[in-house]
Amino acid sequence: MSDTRKLTPALSTPGRDLLRRRIYKGLADRADGRVKDLRIDGRKTLFLLFLLFAIPTNDCAAQTPPPPVDEHAFERVPPTVVKRLATRFSLGAFAGRFEETRLGAVREAVGEGTIQHQGDAGGSIYWLCYRRAQHRLWVVSSGEMGGPDHLVTEIVEELTEKDTETSTDCAIIPEKFAPVVFDSKLHLGMSRQGVITALGRPSKSEAAQIVYSHAGKLADGFDETAWLILGFRGEKLVSMRGGKTTTN
Repeated sequence: MSDTRKLTPALSTPGRDLLRRRIYKGLADRADGRVKDLRIDGRKTLFLLFLLFAIPTNDCAAQTPPPPVDEHAFERVPPTVVKRLATRFSLGAFAGRFEETRLGAVREAVGEGTIQHQGDAGGSIYWLCYRRAQHRLWVVSSGEMGGPDHLVTEIVEELTEKDTETSTDCAIIPEKFAPVVFDSKLHLGMSRQGVITALGRPSKSEAAQIVYSHAGKLADGFDETAWLILGFRGEKLVSMRGGKTTTN
């Protein structure tokens, strides 16, 4: 039986179709050389992708999808981080790279979970959902940016206050695949000061959330946009969302 389960497709709405057309136009403009400002266009494309992921879809019985993105998280957030972000991740001893590691490779390594699918065309996503104790974990591939191999483009992990808050329909991940770490330094449970010491000054800082945003050009001429959205309960890091996209 296939390891991929397709959910009921998202409803086609004028809003979703408009966002999709705007994303495609933005990507086409990059290819044609008509985009003059890398940083502004990169943030616009990323923000539109986030909006697509956040648009609600039909209810159906399947594993819990990734939590929606706070659409305000990237509003007026300049890509101030010069150093590359979200290039690598690890689940215990398993090491992967964003936009290089397949969802299928994660599933094979863990030995648990079913790849889920929601939406269609540029607005679709694929994901694996896991839980252990008070942790919830989603390994995500954008249907557009992840390509036919469903490369990992984003990872989300949350620490709930009680075990009963975890998504019981997600597979239990063995303890040996903990902790989840971004770029060999970022993991849940860190203090706010520890995060800043490890990553430097954030692009945006609020009481319960800080954001790191990066936009740059790679050696091969491609444009890279990367992000970390970090949530805190008091001074403790309790949620992290990181990923990146590369366009030409």
